[in-house]
Amino acid sequence: MSITCRQALVIGGSTGIGRAIAESWLQAGLEVTVLSRNPPSNPGKIRWMSVDLLDHKAVQAALAEVATGPLQAVCYSAVYYGDRRSLFSETNFTEWRQQLEVNLNGLWLTLQATLPSLRQSSPGLFLNVSSEVVYNGGPGRSGYAATKAACASLIDSMSQEEDPAKVRFISVLPEGMVDSAGIRRRRPSDFDYSNYMRSDSFNQIAVELLTNPDDFINGESLIVQANGQWQPVRETEPASQSDRSRL
Repeated sequence: MSITCRQALVIGGSTGIGRAIAESWLQAGLEVTVLSRNPPSNPGKIRWMSVDLLDHKAVQAALAEVATGPLQAVCYSAVYYGDRRSLFSETNFTEWRQQLEVNLNGLWLTLQATLPSLRQSSPGLFLNVSSEVVYNGGPGRSGYAATKAACASLIDSMSQEEDPAKVRFISVLPEGMVDSAGIRRRRPSDFDYSNYMRSDSFNQIAVELLTNPDDFINGESLIVQANGQWQPVRETEPASQSDRSRL
């Protein structure tokens, strides 16, 4: 498939999986804009715009600026885990509200703003970065699990509402824990990351979704493995990453 336009957008692409997807799309020949609170390090040709997902008016303004013409691909990778894993009884309303704003409302605002631009590419790609908590839940992750499950339901609904000839929806989730800046902020300084995945495991799938869209079922969720291969959730249940020792 030839790429019909050259513009792509990644929300939450300064680090982690979002940054890996942004870099992959850049290498595939797209012009990539990243919207995030903090700037990406060594951005190269990536265009960056500052946005705080807790400020919905600022989010709407930034999205309106970048979604003025056709978009080939949009990725929503922004996430707020919380400062640490904590039981429901230990979680205050402010943290719950932040998870709602970043994880779910930010996705909703992104869909609202970018779908018209994605439809112009016929088909555009909306890529949602999901999580195994959608299927597993787990202690100390009630807010994160609830908001990510809501995101999955929203994407599933959109994949059934929209004409797949205009916009395709795919979700990707890591098979295991991923070594990222967000995770490192929540781990001890001497933590061993040797068994963690790397964000660049998502490089191949990010490009394949653009170049070979007919190989994928609209609306499906793909478990990405450490070696860069993937498997649909419909074929295998994602493994839980819950760990009571980190509570």
